[in-house]
Amino acid sequence: MKQELSVISGGIRTTRPNEKSQASPDPETMLRHFRNLSASMAGDALRLWADLYGEFEGTVTHGTMITADAKKGFHPRSGWPEFLEKMRLLSHYLDHLKRLAEGRC
Repeated sequence: MKQELSVISGGIRTTRPNEKSQASPDPETMLRHFRNLSASMAGDALRLWADLYGEFEGTVTHGTMITADAKKGFHPRSGWPEFLEKMRLLSHYLDHLKRLAEGRC
């Protein structure tokens, strides 16, 4: 793999005459990236939420009604470690979405 090296002089990167310096992206491009990233993370969070809610189906809920078997307690089909990991991931996705929306990336 061929890589091009940059010359650093006195802690400042120098560019070659034919090398274009990278300017910051325009606001429209930044907004598009923000929207794509937000949509992707929201989609992941919603799919994860649906998976978690599906764990309750049949033992705790039937649609929106709580079943009588719910008194026996909830035990996730996937097991507690995987269920709790999914809950942690959901929290992680939502926290990042909140920070993105607040501009604290």
